Amino acid sequence: MGSFVDEPLRAKPQPVHAKTKLAPNGRIVIPAAIREQMGFAPGDTLLMDVEDGVLRVESFDARLKRVQDEIAQYARPGILASDELIAERRAEARREEEELQRDLAAERERLSKEERIA
Repeated sequence: MGSFVDEPLRAKPQPVHAKTKLAPNGRIVIPAAIREQMGFAPGDTLLMDVEDGVLRVESFDARLKRVQDEIAQYARPGILASDELIAERRAEARREEEELQRDLAAERERLSKEERIA
């Protein structure tokens, strides 16, 4: 019977539920248990999104890490995206130049035929 090794099992954080009130000035207090689980500290920049009537709150650092992790799946080891982009742009410029040269040659040929006919 074969065996396999996964990442170490990590305890999934227990869900935290809380109730809070919206103050007259529009402020809400995030309960300490939620701030602790979310890793929020005083002075942190928090980002908020509303989707389907649900408010999502995350720290700027958490969002940045999440986006970096999502983009990392497209990265290829040892290859810089900037180098790829430059190479693609140079190839495109080369194709454009070749097309322009073909068009110029065709136009010269057309003009040459018109001169011979005249």
